[in-house]
Order: sequence, then structure tokens, then C-alpha cells
Amino acid sequence: MALGDKIENAGQQAAGKIKEGVGKATDDKSLEAEGHGDQAGANVKQAGEKAKDAAGKLLD
Repeated sequence: MALGDKIENAGQQAAGKIKEGVGKATDDKSLEAEGHGDQAGANVKQAGEKAKDAAGKLLD
């Protein structure tokens, strides 16, 4: 996984956690759900990158 992708995914996950926390604190269910979605999206991207890395190692 490229370092830039790792940083981008970590940033998206962190932003999602912040949104989730603000949503909980303000009782904004929509913002809380958006935060969950951002975190899930980052996790999916990370899994895809790890799969590409594993496939690349198998081909080497």
C-alpha cells in the first residue's frame, strides 16, 4: 500500500471519528451516521489496498 493511500485512509477514518463524536455530543443522528459511513469507507479502502499488496507479493 502506498504511503499516500495510508495517510489518506487514516485521515478519512479520523475525520469520521470526529464527525461521529460531534454527532453524539450534539444529538445529531445524521452527522453521527455520516461519521460511521466515513469510517466504513476508509476501512474498505484499506482492505482493498491490503488485498492488492498481497496479490503483488504472490506474483513476485
